[in-house]
Amino acid sequence: MSNEKQHSVLFTNRLSVGYSGSSSDVVVASDISIELKKSQLVGLIGINGSGKSTLLRTIAGLQEPLSGTIEIAGKSITNYTPDILAQSLSVVLTGQAISKNLTVLELVALGRQPYTNWLGTLTDNDKSIIKYALEATETLEFKDRKCYELSDGQLQRVLIARALAQDTQLILLDEPMTHLDLHHKASILQLLKSIAHEQGKTVLFSTHDIEYALQLCDKVVVMQEGLARFDTPQQLIEDGVIDGLFPSKTVLFDRESIRFSIDK
Repeated sequence: MSNEKQHSVLFTNRLSVGYSGSSSDVVVASDISIELKKSQLVGLIGINGSGKSTLLRTIAGLQEPLSGTIEIAGKSITNYTPDILAQSLSVVLTGQAISKNLTVLELVALGRQPYTNWLGTLTDNDKSIIKYALEATETLEFKDRKCYELSDGQLQRVLIARALAQDTQLILLDEPMTHLDLHHKASILQLLKSIAHEQGKTVLFSTHDIEYALQLCDKVVVMQEGLARFDTPQQLIEDGVIDGLFPSKTVLFDRESIRFSIDK
């Protein structure tokens, strides 16, 4: 194993993702080879049905890969027990089931479950990490509120705080900016950038807000026609990958402004 690979937080090699059917496998995307390093913010983009959520769920261990390998911190995901995997990666899924009768503090504290004893007793260190997660996401001021009292943007920050309290080197998020207005989308994206660059986490998130991802991400994974292209935003733009992201010619991409427009 090369020294570079040893320092990878996430490494996939010729990964194929999809679903196992009774007669044959349904391949959504194949030959996915990506390498994510510490302190990187990585966007996952593509049109609906391109396999973004399927890839995230496969990396998270929520469904089996069809072929290929996934390594976290240089070790195959198949060699992780569920408890140890939960100490290595955290996941924020769109529409995930949570009890909104919990307070913000109670929900964020659930991030410490992989570390607490069977009684779920929080140590002083656990409490310190929870407070840090609340402060980092600017949710400490409403820690005693019930989750059903929160706006969509506030709840998204709380879910990210829970992932941060889990204290994993890799954080996966599926469409964290869905249903948010422009201001709150920008706020969440700046938060994710801060978590990656200032707190040393590796953050991989899927999004339909492609322009934002191209402007702020260190690397981007483009899912297109059953394949994945992984590079810097600048290189993907120069190579014309973003130009052909949408199958319809009615959507145009301007490389200079990094903006999409509708052809009149």
